[in-house]
This record gives sequence, C-alpha cells and structure tokens, in this order.
Amino acid sequence: MRSRFLSIWLAAIAALSFLSFPAAASEPIKVKVFIAAMFEIGENSGDRAGEFQNWYERYWKDAKPIEVKGALKPVYCNDEGVCGAVLGMGKVNSSASMQAILLDPAFNFSKSYYVLSGVAGTPPSRGTIGDVSWATWLVDYDLGHRWAPEEGKPGEPVFMPRKGYEDYRVFKLNPDLVAAAMRLGKDVKLEDSTEAQAYRMRYPDKAAQSAPSLKEGTHMTGDTFFHGPGLSKEAQYISKLYGADDYLITEMEAASITLVIKRQFGTDRILSLRGAVNFDQGNPSETTLQHLDPAPGETAGGFAETVKNIYLVGAPVVDEITTHWDKWEAGVPNAE
Repeated sequence: MRSRFLSIWLAAIAALSFLSFPAAASEPIKVKVFIAAMFEIGENSGDRAGEFQNWYERYWKDAKPIEVKGALKPVYCNDEGVCGAVLGMGKVNSSASMQAILLDPAFNFSKSYYVLSGVAGTPPSRGTIGDVSWATWLVDYDLGHRWAPEEGKPGEPVFMPRKGYEDYRVFKLNPDLVAAAMRLGKDVKLEDSTEAQAYRMRYPDKAAQSAPSLKEGTHMTGDTFFHGPGLSKEAQYISKLYGADDYLITEMEAASITLVIKRQFGTDRILSLRGAVNFDQGNPSETTLQHLDPAPGETAGGFAETVKNIYLVGAPVVDEITTHWDKWEAGVPNAE
C-alpha cells in the first residue's frame, strides 16, 4: 500500500511539474540568406514561373510552409539557412510582410543577408529586356512635391524634394557587397528569346538593342507605375538630385523593404536584384498609352527568360554565402 501511495505521489509531482514548466520552445531558425519575391503567378512549382518559382524549386521544394501572422504568404526555409517568401506587390504590401516576418520569434535575423528580387522596367537608353541588375542605390520615387507641367516653367522638372524625408528617401547599399555580387555573376550566361530580340529592334538606342547583360545602378522605387519619356527623365533627375548613380531600374518595393530592415538591422547586408521585362517608355512609333496597353502580339516577350536570369545571377551569391558562412558570418569578406 505504501508503495502504491508513493507511486501516486510521484506521478502527481511529475504532472504538476509539467504544468508549471512547459517544454522549452524550439530554437529560432538562424537565417543566413532571406530571398524576397513580390509575386508568383500560380503555384510555387510546376507551372508558369513568376518571381518566386525558380527560387522555390532550387531551395525549398521539400520545405514546409511556415505561416507568419501579418505576412502575405508563408516563409520557406531549408537546412542551410536559406529562407524566402512572396511579400506582395507595392511598397505597403511588401514592407508590411517584411516587418511581420522580421518580428516573428520563429526566426533569427541577427546575421542575415537579404536578396530583394523581382522584375522591373528599364529606360531604353540604359538597358534592355532580359537584363539583370544589382542596385547600388535605392531611391523612393514618390516622396516629394509634384505639380502639373503647365503650372510650372516650360521644360523644367515638376518635382521638388520635401524636407524631412532625407533618412528614408534614398539608400546607398554596401559597395563591397554589391561588388562581390557582381563578381560572382560576371560569367553567368543569361537567357534570351527570339520575341525579345525582335522587340528590341523597335528602339533606336544601342543599349535597348543589346543582348541581356549584368549591370549595376540606381533602382527607383515607386507605387506609381510611371511611364513615358517625360517621367523617365524625371526619375533620372531625382536620382541625380539625391547624389545617386544613374537611374537604371524602375520597381515598386525595394526602398520600402530596405527601410523596414534598416530600422532593425541596418543596410549593410541588403542586395536588390531586378530583371528588366519592359522598357519604361514606348518606342518612337507608339504613344505612351499604346505601350502601356499593347495590342495582342505587341508585348516585349522574354518574361520567362528574365525571371530565370534573376535566379541564375542571384543563386551563386546565395550559395557563396551559405557554403562559406565562416567567411560571411561577421560581414562581407575582403575580395581575394
């Protein structure tokens, strides 16, 4: 009998201990590289690829989705510390998702690198369909004052920067990190399509007619899908006004995502990678509205090849960081 009471007493103590001291939560995932895409067309695998699918099939095909409250889509992680997600299009959508993911206790971002990837536009004077570009600067296109052209002096810019936005309207990305990314991608053979090759010939610019290549320059972030030679010229004006490099890419998310990351971890480990799927203006034989709403068969082509090129250029950087983490953990290593 005494033995029986002792057994019951020990069982009760064990039960109370379990209730009082719950099992420790699993350790947060140590994220080495976070890859952000802005949209996917359909499924993550097996159909027409958007911005996320090539990354997913390389790094997360066997990974389970991790739901994050406040994020648009789940996060995926592999055993090498490569994580990624679709954040959503536009500044508010993408930055809200990024903030939710960064604050989720399931992840440890204290030493993470970021590849903010997606499709974009480019001015025909500087780039072409299929190009892939690493950002040297990120500039917010929207923050400032604007007025109608007829309300200003003829031929002068219709934009003026607003005081108070200095700390979050322009970001210079880590030159050493960008240089490392350029080195790792310099020998990548980019894909092209016959449709894109034919489409390029509609533009007289040498850059527009060239084969796809790897470039670097300023990426302009705007919620407004600005279009036409006038607004392209304005984007270049803003870029120079802020002391950034030449305007090369127009996109809708990177500056806002960078601000979210900066407030917690700084910008030294951020890369922005974009592929050009359209020109930011029509050719000399069409109006801006015709270019924005092309007739069937009049589109640029090359979308599938461009999203593949983004992945082809970005993957060597991701693999270099994770494979040689001992060199990258403390920061960007010196060039050898």
